[in-house]
Amino acid sequence: MTTYTLIATAAMGLESLVANEVKNLGYDCQTENGKVIFKGDESAIARCNMWLRTADRLKIVVGEFKATTFDQLFEAVKALPWEQYLPVDAEFPVQGKSVKSTLFSVSDCQAIVKKAIVERLRNKYKIQTWLQETGPLFKIEVALLKDKATLTIDTSGAGLHKRGYRIAQGGAPLKETLAAALIQLTNWHPDRPFVDPFCGSGTIPIEAALIGQNIAPGFNREFLSEEWPWLSEEVWDNARIEAEDRANYDQPLDITGSDIDHRMVDIARENAFEAGLADLIQFKQMNVSDFTTSKEYGVIVGNPPYGERLGDRPEVEKMYQEMGRAFTGNDTWSVYMLTSHEGFEECYGKKATKKRKLFNGFIRTDYYQYWGKRPPRKD
Repeated sequence: MTTYTLIATAAMGLESLVANEVKNLGYDCQTENGKVIFKGDESAIARCNMWLRTADRLKIVVGEFKATTFDQLFEAVKALPWEQYLPVDAEFPVQGKSVKSTLFSVSDCQAIVKKAIVERLRNKYKIQTWLQETGPLFKIEVALLKDKATLTIDTSGAGLHKRGYRIAQGGAPLKETLAAALIQLTNWHPDRPFVDPFCGSGTIPIEAALIGQNIAPGFNREFLSEEWPWLSEEVWDNARIEAEDRANYDQPLDITGSDIDHRMVDIARENAFEAGLADLIQFKQMNVSDFTTSKEYGVIVGNPPYGERLGDRPEVEKMYQEMGRAFTGNDTWSVYMLTSHEGFEECYGKKATKKRKLFNGFIRTDYYQYWGKRPPRKD
């Protein structure tokens, strides 16, 4: 099998989580801003698409080089072995971005890359006419950063956050990849209770159920590279068989999602049903201030309203205060809340054990972590 250089792209602040997932799949990796780089064969492409919970997408690196002129860019792209990836009838649109680079015109860079690849393929496939582009899709990107050009092909297609279960959503849905990250940043284990008191369309509880039973996040969807002739059906079949073998469907779970809006609770139930997890998650309509429990050593994870609009702030701050009162007294429970509101700790009534900077889309947020008592060790 051929060895490829692969990039798992990551939202800012999630690189270490993506790196851990890559290592857990058996690949050594290095981390840079917004990406995790590693080497793997065809099976790595299928397995990483199937299993990476917190990465945005998986790309193949075709080449990297310095380019400060359009001639340099053209010749370097033309020298790359595109025929190893693109069949004669490949459809290959070129996307681009440029940051702090001499070649700042993205549209010009895209056009030059396209022209160079066309010339390379026409020479290799001995074609005089224009390429037809009626075959499988290969999304190519030229990314320029400080005059270094990186040429990649996207293997995922739709971003990896699109698990395939979200048939409906609310106004400001949390990406599935970020939801999975919020859970992975907690001390939750599948044998402990899990609660999301702001469940919205159910993303956090659904991701918790997938993690709890070790179900591959890509089990319910297709990937762009499944259509590529050099990535055999057997590779994908093996990845799906592995996902089935590693799933622990017998793991009992105690997961609850609640929301003040009964319409969102209905949507959450529909999404859980679509994910095949309807029997594992309890959803109910409830105000966070009404939270009570007799259970111990549970974990609460929430993405509450932030009060981004000034008019909403007093109501949101009051809700944070009510939340703080509702959660105190449960000293064995750990609480994790994501919000952009700088005064969260003051409203909640307690300083966080730890907080971590994360981005929810383009909104800079903090993940406030309140650690409860540790459960007694099992003999």
